[in-house]
Amino acid sequence: MGNLEILGDASPSPTGGSHQSPKEPRRGRGFLVALLVIAVLVSSIAVAAPKLLKHFQGPADFAGPGTTSVVFEITQGQTLAQIGNDLKTQGIVASVDAFTRAANANPDSASIQPGFYNLKTQMKASQAIAALLDPATRDVHRFVIPEGKRVAWIVENLSKETGIQAADFAAALKDSQALGLPDYAHGNPEGFLFPATYDIAPNATAASILKSMVNKYNEVAASVDLVKSASALGMTPQQIITIASLLQVEGHPRDFAKVSRVVYNRLAEPMRLQFDSTVNYGLGKTDVILTTDQLAKDTPYNTYLHDGLPPGPVGNPGEDAITAALNPAVGDWLYFTTVNLDTQETKFTSSYSEFLTIKDEFLKYCNDNPGKCY
Repeated sequence: MGNLEILGDASPSPTGGSHQSPKEPRRGRGFLVALLVIAVLVSSIAVAAPKLLKHFQGPADFAGPGTTSVVFEITQGQTLAQIGNDLKTQGIVASVDAFTRAANANPDSASIQPGFYNLKTQMKASQAIAALLDPATRDVHRFVIPEGKRVAWIVENLSKETGIQAADFAAALKDSQALGLPDYAHGNPEGFLFPATYDIAPNATAASILKSMVNKYNEVAASVDLVKSASALGMTPQQIITIASLLQVEGHPRDFAKVSRVVYNRLAEPMRLQFDSTVNYGLGKTDVILTTDQLAKDTPYNTYLHDGLPPGPVGNPGEDAITAALNPAVGDWLYFTTVNLDTQETKFTSSYSEFLTIKDEFLKYCNDNPGKCY
């Protein structure tokens, strides 16, 4: 046979022959992979460690007791989480979680009230809770507007309560757009400063106080769907508020719906309203019994002399009166008279002769109770 040629990867041997070379193990690549895995693990631990540490340490919290004084407001209906968020925004607490955790640890936190509080920035969450529960930190300046009061009364008493000049309130009342008055108010704030209890901020201005009252009115008007409900009755929203203001002054809340029906019945006759409350408003008075001369005084609000509703509200009605103006009772009454100012007993009738009898009953009450009617 001839020479046998060996195919394959062969290299000469030291002795001159040939053999196949064994492959070297790839230790370099495996070592690099191991290093990469370790690096990734170390990096992940570095990222996760602070989070894990924070988890075990609890949410961010200031050491306290606080630095700069600040006024903080809690509004009606806020949850603890919402309060905590506002506190964090103002820099009073470090985190919402710290505040809610401190609140959950204090069972009295459920009694935190709306209002203004004198707090400090950078307070420990538990100290913030304690401060909100401490009457001494609360900046209480409340102002109550009774139902039916006029704008003039509100301005006079607000000025006394707050020390803000009456002229500042008068100036603010002229800017109907800034106040947020509805278009149908026609720039007249009477009837649209809603009667309620208001917490007045220490740094409040005449404009901000009045705006809060108009905002409250707008909320109530929306809740009773005033615009749509008025239209269904063939009335404008301003006319409904005007009627509501009459009910508020003329009747007891239990009789609002019946007085409302008297208004609608008289308008439908047509028949002049002849309400003393409108004459009083035009004269700037609040008399119980008016003189003949007063009744004859011609003002746009004198419903003894002018047909229909007065040109606008004669005071600021509450929600019950507004609701009654939108929902008059069923009846044919054209007359009503309060016969006892102590009990506010009011009698209704569709008969003029019976009305005169009821009126005599009222006059007897006045004679029997000096100082009550005059």
